[in-house]
Amino acid sequence: MQIKNFFMLFASLVLLEITSFASNLKDSLSIGFNTYSDNADVQVYSPEFALFKTLSSQWMVGLKMRIDAISAASIKNGSSASHVDVVTGASPSDKPYDDIRYAPTLMATYDDGENLLSFGAYYSNEIDYEGKAVFVNYVKQLNEQNTALGIGVSQSFDTWKPVFKRDLPNDFRNENKIDISINQLISPTFSVQAVYSHMVSEGFLSSPYHFVAQDSFSRFENYPSQRTGDAYALKGVTMFNENNTMNLAYRYYSDDWDISSQTLNGEFLHRFTKDVTSGLRARYYTQTQANFAKDVGNYSVTDTYFAVDYRMSGFDSYTIGIPFIYNLHDGSKLTASIDYYQTSDNAHIADWYGVSRLNAIFTTLTYNLDY
Repeated sequence: MQIKNFFMLFASLVLLEITSFASNLKDSLSIGFNTYSDNADVQVYSPEFALFKTLSSQWMVGLKMRIDAISAASIKNGSSASHVDVVTGASPSDKPYDDIRYAPTLMATYDDGENLLSFGAYYSNEIDYEGKAVFVNYVKQLNEQNTALGIGVSQSFDTWKPVFKRDLPNDFRNENKIDISINQLISPTFSVQAVYSHMVSEGFLSSPYHFVAQDSFSRFENYPSQRTGDAYALKGVTMFNENNTMNLAYRYYSDDWDISSQTLNGEFLHRFTKDVTSGLRARYYTQTQANFAKDVGNYSVTDTYFAVDYRMSGFDSYTIGIPFIYNLHDGSKLTASIDYYQTSDNAHIADWYGVSRLNAIFTTLTYNLDY
């Protein structure tokens, strides 16, 4: 479906979330609700729940559950609402939502103050896609806990289940990812983190619904069956004083499809009172086009690969948001955020979605309790 990669991004962050929850080895509970809406008629409503329970001073187990209720034309008919679905022949759905995705994660953590080990399994099931993954993350504290060396490995085993009958070249999509990181405390108010990531994907890596429709022919989208990429990230966090904090991050990515991207993130937080913190964050992203992708209307019937998804083209995107934290008097807290996302004008977006660029709103609201 059109938004599968959006969800895969959240799945790829599970390891980082585990580390942040597990570092204090506290019993904790969180309940949240997230939303996503864009001008391509995609809406997502996502309740989530997480529970972490300590078994001893060094062991903790956790469960996280996320449900995504999705409305998207790509699920109903395999294409944008602006396209006549003569290629897929799929039938619209009369249900309130076009898909509901269930995604539980189970995990365990060991922490003895110098060694932190987290491991677990992730499962996701939706109308046309089943995802399974295992992961392990190890962090070693050095230099009186001023230095942390980390390594994380994950392996996914996913399966496509298109909503209409179609013989795919492969019905699987697997990805292996390794992250190597170092975090250094430079001073009591400044720290730096560097991360290297290596990713290998194989199987059916395009969408089973996207298709090229030109005057003389129609073809389903088709990508190479393997993709290898590397990413380098650098992040700095500084505390100006007890009320003001800033973090900046830069990430460079490149792969063997000749896609290279650069991402710049910045966030400033100000504590207005002892209970209220808010601020502003911004993100800029830019990437080049895949080596097999062509401009809209330039494919020929003899081409091996076809790309319709705008994420295979060159484009820029911008995000600006407001985070909010409210500490409740019982030790719990509320966190919330709202972000606005926009891409640059793109011919592939215009051709498939009928709008010149994508605009989207993300919101989050979470209640966290340590007990």
